[in-house]
Formats: sequence, structure tokens, C-alpha cells
Amino acid sequence: MKHLTSIAIATAVGCSVATAALGASATTNVTVNSAVGARASLVFGTTTIGFPDADPGTVSSIPATQNAVSVTASVRSGSSSVSTLQVQAAGDLTSGSDTIPISNVTWTATGAGFVPGTMNKATAQTAGSWTGPGQRSGSFSYFMANSWNYATGNYSVTVTYTLSAP
Repeated sequence: MKHLTSIAIATAVGCSVATAALGASATTNVTVNSAVGARASLVFGTTTIGFPDADPGTVSSIPATQNAVSVTASVRSGSSSVSTLQVQAAGDLTSGSDTIPISNVTWTATGAGFVPGTMNKATAQTAGSWTGPGQRSGSFSYFMANSWNYATGNYSVTVTYTLSAP
């Protein structure tokens, strides 16, 4: 009797499979869209740099205390679009009525696409350039030419970095 029960179960399962194979089905296509626009993000490891006092007789170029400053430029653009990182100073370094020319501040650069340069108050200077989308990492190290001609004081200026992704 046990043998007969097994055959009945096997036959019932076989019929069930045959019925499913003869059932109906339908398919449809779904279109998936996504709008991807140009974007830019710029992150510096610090947003303040400072140059300590140094003897002009022994130190001709003062490195910033914060060197090297990490930089991450992230852009989403067309595959052949060129993104640029530019910097421009709002003026010269000032302390009251005393000034130090901003052109006395330079930077070196590491990382693909990042470039060295000299600060300028009249014209934006290129600090980096890349083709296509991506995230680029590098660093800037800043230096100020030292001089006996600087009047004592605490000098400052704002410089603005702009990352453009067309």
C-alpha cells in the first residue's frame, strides 16, 4: 500500500507541472529615465592658511604652516568637457594701511591636473584643469616671499577658488 501512495503523489505532481506549462503569460517593457546634470564640488583640507614670521636674512620663502593642503575637485560633466579650477585674490595682503603684494604668494601642486601658480588680484589664475567627469585629488603648498621691506602687522586677504564644470 505504501508503494501505491508514492505513485499517486508522483502522478499528482506531474499533472501540476504540466498545467503550469500550459498557462498564460504576458510581458511588457518599462523605460527607465534619469536626468544627470552638471555638478561641481570642491573640498579643501583647511580654509585658512598662515605664514609665520621668519628672518628675511635666512628664510627667503616662508612655507605656510598648514602645508600641504589637500584638495578634492569633483565634477560631473560631459565626457569631453573641460572643467577648470581657478583662484583669484580679492586684493593684496593688508594690515591697516600697509600692504604686501599678493603676487608674493605662490603655490606648488601635486595630483593629476593640478598646476602651480602665483596669486593675482586682477586676473583669475588656473589651479587645475581636467577633461571629463570624475573626482580628482591633489594638494597645494603655499609660500610667501620674505622681505625686510614688510611693515610689522597681521596681514590678511580672501582668495576665492572656483571650480567650473560645463
